[in-house]
Amino acid sequence: MPSPYRAIFAAPGALGFSAAGLVGRMPLAMTGVGVLTMVTELSGRYGLAGLLTGTLALSAAVLGPQVSRLVDRYGQRRVLRPATLVSVTAVGALVLCARWGLPDWTLFLCTLAAGCVPSVGAMTRARWAEIYRGRPRELHTAYSLESIVDELCFILGPPLSIGLSTLWFPAAGLLLSAVFLLVGVEWLTAQRATEPVPHPPEKHGGARTSALRSPGLRVLVVAFVATGAIFGAVDVVTVAFAEEQGHKTASSLVLAVYAGGSCLAGAVFGALRPKGPPARRWVVGVLAMAVSTIPLQLAGSLPALAAALFVAGLAIAPTMVTTMALVEAHVPRGQLTEGMTWTGTGLAVGVALGTSISGGVVAAHGADAGYLVPGVAGVLAAVVAFLGHHRLSRPVPTREGQRAQQESERFERSRQEERPERDDRHLA
Repeated sequence: MPSPYRAIFAAPGALGFSAAGLVGRMPLAMTGVGVLTMVTELSGRYGLAGLLTGTLALSAAVLGPQVSRLVDRYGQRRVLRPATLVSVTAVGALVLCARWGLPDWTLFLCTLAAGCVPSVGAMTRARWAEIYRGRPRELHTAYSLESIVDELCFILGPPLSIGLSTLWFPAAGLLLSAVFLLVGVEWLTAQRATEPVPHPPEKHGGARTSALRSPGLRVLVVAFVATGAIFGAVDVVTVAFAEEQGHKTASSLVLAVYAGGSCLAGAVFGALRPKGPPARRWVVGVLAMAVSTIPLQLAGSLPALAAALFVAGLAIAPTMVTTMALVEAHVPRGQLTEGMTWTGTGLAVGVALGTSISGGVVAAHGADAGYLVPGVAGVLAAVVAFLGHHRLSRPVPTREGQRAQQESERFERSRQEERPERDDRHLA
């Protein structure tokens, strides 16, 4: 049986834009920790470093969907290159301001501008959606591949950024993340053949509203805020737990196990053909993530914590893959990139909240109590999923959605009409 992953790369240009997406997505896991490491190495001010990291996350959460909205209207090449130039220039200015010891407000100003970073993952997913539109099996495998790439970035990015900044010079990790972004976006936008066709406003009767008008998308985004809080809290509390155990450097390995569990689950999930409504699978996935936070509060050693995090990671990638399928079902074709970016925005906001709240809990009560934060966030995500399930079960009947549904029904009818003829020929 041929590999479904090999099959999706049969499409011309698929390997090229996927590789470019991997390079351009490395900053997703490198930039924040690069800012944190640079500031602490240069000044030792952990409070300032945390505020700057949170500012970067929130800035990207606000600006990212706006960049993607422009991409849907005017195309990836016309929008991504100038947006990337703004972000990379701001990162360079941030490095200079930090190195020269300029006032704190200059650091925050540069960090806000650095948040104008494109969601490269949404760009590559949009290309897969364009290639395999109307072919759910191939698209399921492609979205699974994208989740694997995300996890690889989080496995490789933070150790690379921290290692370079501590062993070479403080800004090395942050500057390398900017190089990855610049090279990845340039490489991706140079591949015009697979770029989705833009949908300018004049084709849709003038100005369009945000993709957040979709009730289903709002459910996904709110649930992802709680999900992101799980991720942010787990990162902070795991580092604190490892430090209490006297092995702080082992925290990166333990977190890599967490990402590795998700990566493995995504690879297996992409090779399967899941049945049942996507909305139901998504609710089950969110519930599994919530339940998987319980063993974290019982781990008394780093090996036990690593095992618990590996199991917890198994629920992540399948849930993310199903989320992308739901976004495609609930957002008009001309707003798909924006819709996918909004889910990333929800995650980013949640990570910032989870990081800050868990940090305060750890400071006041210790690392063991800190794992209550991802537990509470998991409960909130499950509640949102259950309450919003009915909105996900019925996609919004947009004009494009109606046409796509009609085309799908015509295709199915034609297949059913052809099947008896084939059977007759076989009998003959």
